[in-house]
Amino acid sequence: MSRESSDQSAADPADSSTAAADGGVADARFEDVDWDRIDSVNRGRSLKSRIWLTIVSIWATAFGGTLFVRYVMGDSILSERLGPLQDALDPTVVEAIPLLSLNDGWVSFPVVGVVELHNWLWWITLAGFVYYGALPLYENPRMTRYYWRRFRKNKAAVISGLFLVVIFLIGFVGSRVTSQPEPEAGLDGIPPVGISTESYNVGPAGQKVADCAGGVCTGTWEYPFGTTTSGEDIFLGVIHGMEISMMVGLTATAASLVIAAGIALVSVYYGGWIDEIAFRWVDIQLTFPAFFLYLLLVYSIGGSMFILILIFGFIEWGGGARLMRSEALQRREEPYITASKAAGANPLWTMRKHLLPNISNTIITYASLSIPSIILAEAALSFLGLGDPTMVSWGQLIADGRDNLANLWWISTIPGIFLFLTVLSFNFLGDALRDAIDPRHEGAE
Repeated sequence: MSRESSDQSAADPADSSTAAADGGVADARFEDVDWDRIDSVNRGRSLKSRIWLTIVSIWATAFGGTLFVRYVMGDSILSERLGPLQDALDPTVVEAIPLLSLNDGWVSFPVVGVVELHNWLWWITLAGFVYYGALPLYENPRMTRYYWRRFRKNKAAVISGLFLVVIFLIGFVGSRVTSQPEPEAGLDGIPPVGISTESYNVGPAGQKVADCAGGVCTGTWEYPFGTTTSGEDIFLGVIHGMEISMMVGLTATAASLVIAAGIALVSVYYGGWIDEIAFRWVDIQLTFPAFFLYLLLVYSIGGSMFILILIFGFIEWGGGARLMRSEALQRREEPYITASKAAGANPLWTMRKHLLPNISNTIITYASLSIPSIILAEAALSFLGLGDPTMVSWGQLIADGRDNLANLWWISTIPGIFLFLTVLSFNFLGDALRDAIDPRHEGAE
């Protein structure tokens, strides 16, 4: 090496390290660049991606372990069929793991205690929303401002979004700082604040709580929305019903979106017999409504929020897959897809970077229809007495007042109003998000 080149390397250590890091792109000819080295560096996962994978791995381990301990190692219909193998599966082995314990057959974790199965699904849904929804908007402020300018033109959607945020926050926080409403004998029929009713509609204990005089009882702030025919506080019931509605709608829709988008993209990208088999299965699945499958499970093993979410999340995705497939078929012939294939790009990368973003408007349209329909389905099942009996939902409250609409109209009306506004808000929000994200609506403004 000459003195001049040696002095230059010593004078510019940063340039040397940069050249080493980029494979010599800056100072070398194209054919001399170490492209394999560059590719290996670029293929490494970012810190954010590694954190997300860690969270998903921990969640999957804890959720899978909970299911295994409860339904395989513990007493259940499945464990009864294991025969001699069941004798070797002792659930008390969990006690030997630090910080873990058993509580009535369920794994109890430190701080949080026993986590119910539907809450596992709810938490991973919220984490996925933050990772795939909130973080990209935070990392791309220019894109976020552009979408916001388009979204805020729809005033009804802005109001709907604010309403849903309030419903979510009140339900998520309120259901954790307040207890579930419990029946209280004699407190039945108390009217809401500002409403009066005849005293004979109110229970004896309720007449002492409410302001009753002259044969008329007026609502009290102790029970701002009044009470049901069994003495349950409607205000607390509405708060807990907020989270139930959001949980069922968002979690089941998230599961169906993942399955529908995956099936549609793989089928369109590869085509041929893969596409044929996948969508013949969709045709078969669409002939058997999830509602009847849920009824079958309710009468065989009992109803629960976890089963309801599984049924509507993992069965009701056929219609969404058809919508996404029809949109993806149009995008498959675009030049950028052809160029990606010609360049030898990984199929998964092409689907994730090119096909998926370009069918986002269809995904949002499907989600905006799916969420309110699932919320209504849960309310209908609870109204019929087929929901989770351990959880208070709007459908249960509406059912509690159906026989007393003439005298105790607020029992069904108040949760019914919240249900109506929530479903309507999701429809407004979905339409506005579709218009804001889909560039094809640019010229229609």
